[in-house]
Amino acid sequence: MITLTSDFGTPYPAAMKGVILQESDARLVDVAHDFPRQDVRAAAFWCRETLPYFPPAVHLVVVDPGVGTDRDAVVVRAGDHALVGPDNGVLLPAARRIAERAAESNSEREPTVDCFVYEYADPASSTFHGRDVFAPAAAEVHEAGVDALASVPAVSRVETVSATEAPDSLVDCRFPEASVRDDTARGEVLVVDDFGNAITNVPGSFLDGRAGTDIEVNGTPAPAVTAFAEVDEGERLVTVGSHGYVECDVNRGRGDEAFGLAPGDEVVLSE
Repeated sequence: MITLTSDFGTPYPAAMKGVILQESDARLVDVAHDFPRQDVRAAAFWCRETLPYFPPAVHLVVVDPGVGTDRDAVVVRAGDHALVGPDNGVLLPAARRIAERAAESNSEREPTVDCFVYEYADPASSTFHGRDVFAPAAAEVHEAGVDALASVPAVSRVETVSATEAPDSLVDCRFPEASVRDDTARGEVLVVDDFGNAITNVPGSFLDGRAGTDIEVNGTPAPAVTAFAEVDEGERLVTVGSHGYVECDVNRGRGDEAFGLAPGDEVVLSE
């Protein structure tokens, strides 16, 4: 199986699929191709929240503002999965989460990720490495097998690191941590999803024991609930999303608009 993720919209993913299908009979699964354009952090977040739920696969992720520059093409192995994409940090959060889940299921002491560089010749286009570099790389990795990456001539191992460490050889992407003290949490909006839910980096544990209590979001009060329908349609709320973070929402509406929030904005939650 090869999954495909990008910010390409249409029709560009079809070209990547065509290249892969010339070299592999892998089952192809689209994750998403409508991520915010050139937003590496948003893509890294959503890949972390989706890719670990797949069975063993090769994951092709192309959100690549540096296309055409000298940034590397990389492969990251985590458990029975391999992630292929540009060296801009987009792969590592998902790889870490996959490695952690693999370590838990196998009772391993410490989850690790293996970092590789994929050497490629001059591509046909300097603006579409998804088609000319990463799709062929994903097909080649799939055909060789995740456990046999060393046998791929274009792939060279550069580093194996703990899933808790930043590699020296690859660009990393880390999400900022919120500060939680007593009855106040200070963090920021990581992403806004298609429903308009403003997902913060405040851990969901901040709302433990506060169900039904009004929480101020940058001074705007909203009840802490466990389900959207606990408030009337159009009303603000705060809750814990499936990702485990506090999010600022509206029942059948857009939380980003109601709270005036966008990715990167500071958020202060207080009781």
